[in-house]
Amino acid sequence: METIGTIGIILGILFIIYLAMKGYSILIIGPIASIIVILTNRLPFFDSLIGTKDSYMTGLAGFIISFFGVFLLGSLLAKYMDQSGAAQSIAETIISKVGTSNPYSILVAIFIITAILTYGGISLFVVVFVLVPLAKPLFKELDIAWNLIGIPIMLGLGTFTMTMLPGTPSVQNVVPTKYLGTTLTAAPLLGIIGTIVAIAFGLWYMKFALKKSIAKGETFSDFNLNIDESQPTHKETPNIILSILPIIVLIAINIIGSAFKVDNIILIGLAVSIILSALIFHKYIPVHKSVINEGAISSVTPMFLTASAIAFGTVVTLAPGFNSIKSLILNIPGNPLISLSVASALFGVITGSASGSLGIVMHAFGKQYVDMGIDPEVIHRVATMSSSIFTVMPHTGFVLTFFALTGLNHKNGFKYLFITNTGSNLLALIVVILASLVL
Repeated sequence: METIGTIGIILGILFIIYLAMKGYSILIIGPIASIIVILTNRLPFFDSLIGTKDSYMTGLAGFIISFFGVFLLGSLLAKYMDQSGAAQSIAETIISKVGTSNPYSILVAIFIITAILTYGGISLFVVVFVLVPLAKPLFKELDIAWNLIGIPIMLGLGTFTMTMLPGTPSVQNVVPTKYLGTTLTAAPLLGIIGTIVAIAFGLWYMKFALKKSIAKGETFSDFNLNIDESQPTHKETPNIILSILPIIVLIAINIIGSAFKVDNIILIGLAVSIILSALIFHKYIPVHKSVINEGAISSVTPMFLTASAIAFGTVVTLAPGFNSIKSLILNIPGNPLISLSVASALFGVITGSASGSLGIVMHAFGKQYVDMGIDPEVIHRVATMSSSIFTVMPHTGFVLTFFALTGLNHKNGFKYLFITNTGSNLLALIVVILASLVL
């Protein structure tokens, strides 16, 4: 019976991956995949799907209850930074300092802008919306192959700012705190080590790919499909000091609050930064009501998409067939951190979401690893880092959105996204696991 159940789980996973790649929403395919798992594992049908104890619906609702504030406030801050022109001001200032004469310097500048905005709590989707129209004329002016844009953007938002830097306000860094009692600055030294490794690999790969592209004679026009050539402009934008102030305040509150173990510090930091943004950006925003409403609405979709992945994982962990998978993972030879990494990476592939993976892994495995005597802070950092290794998959929402905005496709742009994300995160994780054994 357990073997059939395990096969059913695998079928449910394959069902999600296949239909997600075909463009179907996890909001629809998540419940259907859960039904496959429920039927093949002979779980009580309605109790497992919409029951009030342990079910698909309680998994969905539980995640939303725990992280509603993070998604809502993060979206509001992102909207203020976007609509006020603050994000554009930061980007333009850095570009002006770096200059536009050297192709590599442009790629590095875009990477720095992406990292600053992401570490400052700005949604990765907002960052892409801001940077793509800003970068396009620069790539055109220097005749840089447009498909290289994925490298600096992915390095800036999908690696160290998402899972490694102490105090980062990303959802991925918040999820483990709810299960392990850790803070946003968990295992800071390991996080900094990982950051250094990820940046080093990313910058090397950026230069390698640029040189290779130039040697092949690739140009901007080879990959540009003339999609949305217009640049969104603001009549007046805040100066750089005002623009970056909410980000600095958010980072400072997160780090200081985490040092003093203040509960829900991420919510406090986001709320303060939003209020500050509303005050200092007042003259640049005609109608605050529009910003607030749009920000609130923008938070709903990513929150429910992630919650749906978590809900599917809840059903999976209830199934008898999951015992075999769980036993296989926990009994991987070597240091327990290796099996933890495998579990987080595996569910990252399944859900197409690092935060979705963490919700499942922390719920299903978190206590076992603590009981093994592993420091919860190390569990937090290693699980967070490994959850993002394989989240750049053909079916993930970010990949599809990125291609829609840039006019690129899987054939000409996916390899740069995948190598940058997976290479940076995997190398950083290996070094961090080795470092954890000696520190």
